[in-house]
Amino acid sequence: MTFEELTRIKEANKEVVLVRKLVKEKREEMASHTAYRKQVLICGGTGCTSSGSKKVIDALEKSLKENGLDKEILVVRTGCFGLCSLGPIMIVYPEGVFYSQATPEGVERIVKEHLRDGNVVKDLLYKDTVQPDGTIISLSETNFYKKQMRIALRNCGVIDPENIEEYIAVHGYLGLYKALTSMTPDEVIKEVLDSGLRGRGGGGFPTGRKWMFAKATPGDIKYVACNADEGDPGAFMDRSILEGDPQCIIEAMAIAGYAIGAHKGFVYVRAEYPIAVQRLSIAIEQARQYGLLGKNIFGTGFDFDVEIRLGAGAFVCGEETALMTSIEGNRGEPRPRPPFPAVKGLFEKPTVLNNVETYANIPRIIYKGSEWYSSIGTEGSRGTKVFALGGKITNVGLVEIPMGTTLREIIEEIGGGIPNGKKFKAAQTGGPSGGCIPAEHIDTPIDYDSLLAIGSMMGSGGMIILDEDTCMVDIAKFYLEFTVDESCGKCTPCRVGTRKLLQYLDKITKGNGEMEDLERIDELAKHMQKSSLCALGQTAPNPILSTMKFFRDEYIAHIQDKSCPAGVCKSLIRYEIVADKCKGCTLCARNCPAKAITGAVKQPHVIDASKCIKCGVCMNNCKFGAIITK
Repeated sequence: MTFEELTRIKEANKEVVLVRKLVKEKREEMASHTAYRKQVLICGGTGCTSSGSKKVIDALEKSLKENGLDKEILVVRTGCFGLCSLGPIMIVYPEGVFYSQATPEGVERIVKEHLRDGNVVKDLLYKDTVQPDGTIISLSETNFYKKQMRIALRNCGVIDPENIEEYIAVHGYLGLYKALTSMTPDEVIKEVLDSGLRGRGGGGFPTGRKWMFAKATPGDIKYVACNADEGDPGAFMDRSILEGDPQCIIEAMAIAGYAIGAHKGFVYVRAEYPIAVQRLSIAIEQARQYGLLGKNIFGTGFDFDVEIRLGAGAFVCGEETALMTSIEGNRGEPRPRPPFPAVKGLFEKPTVLNNVETYANIPRIIYKGSEWYSSIGTEGSRGTKVFALGGKITNVGLVEIPMGTTLREIIEEIGGGIPNGKKFKAAQTGGPSGGCIPAEHIDTPIDYDSLLAIGSMMGSGGMIILDEDTCMVDIAKFYLEFTVDESCGKCTPCRVGTRKLLQYLDKITKGNGEMEDLERIDELAKHMQKSSLCALGQTAPNPILSTMKFFRDEYIAHIQDKSCPAGVCKSLIRYEIVADKCKGCTLCARNCPAKAITGAVKQPHVIDASKCIKCGVCMNNCKFGAIITK
């Protein structure tokens, strides 16, 4: 090792010591004023905020003050814990007990009975943490958590996302320090390559290869960009990471910048994510204050800084070239590829673009090593994947599972099964670009290759669970309506093709379809896949093609029988009253907005199909199950 290298490492160590010293001094200063007996972590993510967590926090702080506990109990607003359907969520440490669906009224009891008197309020706990004998188990032992492995989400719900010191306390910035002081850029790229990490934004391209191409491209100016535009319906993975652990994205982008020779980064985040934007802004400013962004990071001579660019919510801007066009200040439209962004990206300079979840893995890979990361998952899909689990599932929320976990494990164990005793019908993955996995494939391992083999895809991580009451033709139509609205219109195959596909589906759901329409859909879909400019148009037919493959009988029923087996498509529904079950209570007739139901008191009633607007009010009001659909 040369004298210059020794000097550089020595100076870098001084910088780390200074940062650690500053953190220690601030913590000692805090400790000298207050010695907290307990900590209460409350989810401050979008899900719990929309459920009223701010009111819960206000009530908690007020009650603590009234009971003289405000100097003993520390209240911390964190990121997402994962169980979004149970928000607002509170966890009390050191006990680690988990209160779900907290209310201002419930907080009063928790403060007095638990925080003051030391008695856990069991009836307000998350029910799965309370055993039949009354003992309380930890969250990690519950069905929702025990098969998860949190790497990208490792700090969400654990630290205060607006306090850089807490991030540093959980090994934050040690990955960047290791990269800058003991690794060459080529060694960093090799570590990412050897980890097997693939892009979590949808395509699954090897992250290390993308970095390698950008580094190999000549140029004095290069850029690092983060795609936080996340536009899939039902997806909230990236938003939750930004809200709960924004510093890890900054650290990862700095590592990428060092690896490819870039000194500037841009985070492209949609403006509809106000909490994420706010916390990311705070994180960037704090990182600058601590010398972890800016000039001469860790005394190594490496300069790197990050800026935020707000997106206006256009789905097409999730496509990498459209995103870069938008960052440049132009209308977000895709560009032909090649050249790819690693060669000619932002401002026509070599650019690395990864999404939030991909970056969230980077600091851990560099800090713990590629061998550790590559030991998780499957041969072709290393590591973990975050999914936003939604739809007809008991545990709606955010989950992170090792690649290779089966769909059955996600639905029946982590997800808690289908509510109301309904049967699982399909899982939609990949959003508008993905497909539907039918019940016959419930034991499919969740990894890139397995999903592609059955006509679906990983996508960014939305997973919508569908039950027996779902019409698969209607689901395909829903996603087509979305892509029609979100198409930028630049290329004809997408602009015209998506609208034509939607016309076919609209025709079928209204009972006017023909069997030849299925052949026309298939032919048009293949043309779009081959000739659309970007992935939006190329993948738009996927929801239709997968539902036609696995649920063709439903399409045939809509076309030939003029019926919707799930009873969803209004034009094909006919409400009837079963005379033997009707008690003549008149409740249906009194509530019918179209006055389509007639009949005498205590006599069977009748629905006039010509007047019926198929709103379903009669069925919802009938207490005897006398109204059915055909």
